[in-house]
Amino acid sequence: MGKTSKDKRDVYYRQAKEEGWRARSAFKLMHINDQFGVLDNVQRAVDLCAAPGSWSQVLSRKLYDCCLTDDQKSEVKIVAVDLQAMAPIRGVVQLQGDITKQSTAKAIISHFNYGDDKKAQLVVCDGAPDVTGVHEMDEYMQSQLIISALSIATFVLESGGKFVAKIFKGNANCMLESRLLSFFNNFQIYKPPSSRPSSNEAFVVCCDFRLPPGYIPQVINPARDDFRQVARLTGSAINQRLVPFIACGDLNGCTDEEDEDFTLEDLEMTYDDMINDVDFPSEFKDELEPVLLGEIAVRSAERDW
Repeated sequence: MGKTSKDKRDVYYRQAKEEGWRARSAFKLMHINDQFGVLDNVQRAVDLCAAPGSWSQVLSRKLYDCCLTDDQKSEVKIVAVDLQAMAPIRGVVQLQGDITKQSTAKAIISHFNYGDDKKAQLVVCDGAPDVTGVHEMDEYMQSQLIISALSIATFVLESGGKFVAKIFKGNANCMLESRLLSFFNNFQIYKPPSSRPSSNEAFVVCCDFRLPPGYIPQVINPARDDFRQVARLTGSAINQRLVPFIACGDLNGCTDEEDEDFTLEDLEMTYDDMINDVDFPSEFKDELEPVLLGEIAVRSAERDW
């Protein structure tokens, strides 16, 4: 009863009912767009964790309904993904799937033409885990959901694309910024006016997507997979460096002391490759260089001993 009464006093709740939005959260995406123009010049978009569909409604009205001709509408691609089925929305293709699975990424890609110029221009995710009330746990679970959404984005976003996702504000936001800046040139955190002041939610708004040279898109799920082993299977050195950091903030990359196959010579080669790679992000060089040098020093001392 208390929650219902509170909702009915909320201006955005009432306005959503009056205007036919499925949830008041529609105004959050509209306010984000007002602030950052994330829908400007967008024809192809993906809505992850889409149910009940309010953000897909916004995408439909802003991208599809505004088209004047059938030819223009045929150029619009909006794909909504959720484990739950939703009522149909004009111009929106719905997929039921788990965003932590690579099969879901492939299913999304199949709805876009192949080639970088026909991939998605925008990926949004307003999903959130069931809140436990333990802030640290909720923040951690939300960060894992963002990693899953980011993984899908690396598959489907075109160069220069944009990414918007819900976060819970906390001490880990600086680490989250570093992770997302691995793939985007611009990162901001924004709390729209339609987000309740009592809520600790906010949204990351990332622009100018670019895959690090040599990075092979992967679905990263630390709770399910041995992500270091999965990264090695790609054969990509940049995956082996970045995936552990993206997955859990591990700056050691390939320097896991439990990996007996990774020798001192391998460490030295990894360090030389990183330092000499002009495309390797400088912020990660600054973080990884002392880690690698420290591990090399330890391994050298152990060998000499």
